[in-house]
Amino acid sequence: MKIRKKSTSIPNRIIVAGLLVLLQIGFFILVEMTMSSAATVLYRAFEILALVLIFMIINTRGNPDYKMAWVIFIILSPFVGGVLFFLWGNGRVKPILKKRLAAFRKHYRRLLTQNREVSEYLEQQDILHARQSQFLYRESGYPVYTDTKVEFYAPGEDFFPRMLEELENAEKYIFMEYFILVKGEMWSKIHEILKRKAAAGVEVRIIFDDFGSITRQGRNFVKKLRSEGIKVLAFNKIRASVDLLLNNRDHRKICVVDGYVSMTGGMNIADEYININSPHGYWLDSSVILKGAATTSFVVAFCEMWSSISREKMNAAKYVIREFPKCGGFVQPYMENPLDTDHYPAEGIYRQILGTAKDYVYIMTPYLILDNTMIAAVTSAAKAGIDVRIITPKKKDKWYVHPVTRFNYEELLEAGVRIFEFTPGFIHSKVFVSDDAVATCGTVNMDYRSFYFHFECGAWMCGTDAVTDMRDHFFDVQEHCEEILLETWKKRPWYRKFGQALLNTFAPFM
Repeated sequence: MKIRKKSTSIPNRIIVAGLLVLLQIGFFILVEMTMSSAATVLYRAFEILALVLIFMIINTRGNPDYKMAWVIFIILSPFVGGVLFFLWGNGRVKPILKKRLAAFRKHYRRLLTQNREVSEYLEQQDILHARQSQFLYRESGYPVYTDTKVEFYAPGEDFFPRMLEELENAEKYIFMEYFILVKGEMWSKIHEILKRKAAAGVEVRIIFDDFGSITRQGRNFVKKLRSEGIKVLAFNKIRASVDLLLNNRDHRKICVVDGYVSMTGGMNIADEYININSPHGYWLDSSVILKGAATTSFVVAFCEMWSSISREKMNAAKYVIREFPKCGGFVQPYMENPLDTDHYPAEGIYRQILGTAKDYVYIMTPYLILDNTMIAAVTSAAKAGIDVRIITPKKKDKWYVHPVTRFNYEELLEAGVRIFEFTPGFIHSKVFVSDDAVATCGTVNMDYRSFYFHFECGAWMCGTDAVTDMRDHFFDVQEHCEEILLETWKKRPWYRKFGQALLNTFAPFM
């Protein structure tokens, strides 16, 4: 198979938007320099306002590491730091999107009532895992289900044929929501099915993130799809303004077929995810296919997002199935939403799993950018004798992120955590598995962006065969990893330590 070279072309809209944003930030800096040199009353007044802003930041709820980063920025540059905080800080969601999300959430969440028999049955099985489920329901509003079969797939080239098979089986509708959806061999095979299904009367709707997808879609991508009867929306379109709000991206990966089958995991729609033209060596990712009642949550999540972007009130109830074949185990999809600044289900369930583990917790994540709370959860588990292992990539996809991932190694290793780096390429899986009993698989990285700024999703599982499948997969991947040893790691060059520490200062913005 001939491997194509990765395109380096960037649409003019990206270039223009980026330049205009830089010009606007440059203007703020110029204004501050002018005010400072003139020692104007206005500048002094703004310094006072900056102190008030710092007081407000310190005394509001939120991650202390993230707040501290903004405080330092505002102290160093009161005017620019203050302006940018109001535009980008505090996990701010675009006002119009925030308003729509709140309105449509109330409309759709009536479909997500927790079945008391299911939750009580989980309590009877294991009270600690029932507490994890209760936490997720309280934080995200999505219930736990039985009657859901779970299939776990890794790597991407194993999952993709199953995805195509489920798309081919669609009779009523197909919903797809992806951070990256771009042209290539993977998309061509999916597109052929979607086009054919739409022509046959199957309802097809697609959401993609504008920032994640635009550079590789080509001209008239959306226009062509719409001409084929496929409904398409772009999330948070890139505009030439300093209020780009790039923090708020739709990082979810959701595919729903007929209200019965749903898919999620780390995989986007791009060739590298099935190891065609992978730019970082072998690309390792994972996904789950849910068949049954838990698909209801993904239906509701998709309808909420579609309505929030388009203002179209979908009749979500008609897309929901009420009767499913009986199946053992428990499955609980959950959504991360920057609108909920007091609720962090994704980070919270990771801490819950670490805090209630009896024997082991195995983690796969492409990024390991941790705040003090998460570091404490990981190290406390290891110090308590839990076998905590983490697999991260040896090859980086972002030069400024990888050193921050590695900055955390020393503290974790000292606590007894075992760290492995995947050597053949880049590992993009986001998997937690513990005690042969519970696991999560989804889109949530262990970093600030996933925990606080992005729209994310995942599935918590308890007592399903997929849990032990994930455990076995972890051991398979570990065989292709290099273990990081504490004594060797401490001997890395001083300039590397300095670079990692310097970049870690900006970790809350990564």
